[in-house]
Amino acid sequence: MEIEIKASLITLLNAIKVSNAAVVAAEMARLDDLAARGRETLHPQLVHFLERRSYSKAAMYLGGEDNIPVGACGGRAARTVVAEGAK
Repeated sequence: MEIEIKASLITLLNAIKVSNAAVVAAEMARLDDLAARGRETLHPQLVHFLERRSYSKAAMYLGGEDNIPVGACGGRAARTVVAEGAK
């Protein structure tokens, strides 16, 4: 499912750059559906980014980046806390 999410994020972010509203709307709906269906199996941090529509952060997360900006939702640092709390 992460492959589908990543492909959708790439399509969405490209559509935003070129102001293609139809594609933006379609991909946002698709991402909402994927997040809902994967809620129990996806990493909680990824679900968090998708549910709050932090699409750039979700793309960074799926790309394995270590420098996700810390914002209101905590960025990569929160990922460690979530993982430790799950033990």
